Amino acid sequence: MIIDIHTHIFPDEVAKKAIPKLAATINLPPSMDGTSEGLLASMADAGIRISVILPVITNVKQFDSIIRFAHALNERVYPKDGPRLLSIAGIHPDMPDYRERLTQIHDMGFKGIKLHPDYQEVYFDDVRYMRILDKASELGLFTITHAGYDPVSPQRSHCTASRVRRVIEEVAPKDLILAHMGSNAFYDESEEILVGQDIYFDTAYSICHMEKEQLTRMIKKHGPHRILFGSDTPWADQKKALAIFRSLPLTTGEQEQILWKNAAALLDI
Repeated sequence: MIIDIHTHIFPDEVAKKAIPKLAATINLPPSMDGTSEGLLASMADAGIRISVILPVITNVKQFDSIIRFAHALNERVYPKDGPRLLSIAGIHPDMPDYRERLTQIHDMGFKGIKLHPDYQEVYFDDVRYMRILDKASELGLFTITHAGYDPVSPQRSHCTASRVRRVIEEVAPKDLILAHMGSNAFYDESEEILVGQDIYFDTAYSICHMEKEQLTRMIKKHGPHRILFGSDTPWADQKKALAIFRSLPLTTGEQEQILWKNAAALLDI
């Protein structure tokens, strides 16, 4: 089994507008159309069993509609032994009732939440995020956050390795996942400041852009038990990301840990 911990889709009508707009903003052609069917086709081609959907809530008013869409994905009936989609929830740091919303997320059966400091325009070590991380840990929800450079905020990264380190020291969040190997495009900082901390990294997007030597070294130093395979589809191709991963000099046991065992434990499947 292979689990892709980091993918994005939209409702069909939203995808028609959102994907071209985002592609223009980040100057990157998508690997698929951003719909659930497009992702399922990509998974079937790549041999991926489960894709985890990471919804990004960019303003407070989006919460209810995005949670409904995410919950519907999880309630969908999929063909036996075929690819399936599993969504986590999103939350915005400006929500005054964040405690109640996180409890709602937990009670609806979601296993984790997604944060995106650049799209939400809040620094990762802001007290609003730290409160969310603390409550999520209390509820047993994992948190996955964008980390490092993002073209939507080219002059300012809202989640740097040093800010993450401060959050770790002050909050010690349970099951924190940093996307893009800890700090997209700033891998030296991630390796120096974050490798060895009690956090997870995912390989999303970075796997197609990092030097293989550094990627392998960081995996070995941080420990395969703290690495999750992710592609960042539609902003990377699942089949290509998987081929690159399989080319790394890792043992079969290390590959299995990263490709599905770590994610399965977090998702309780």
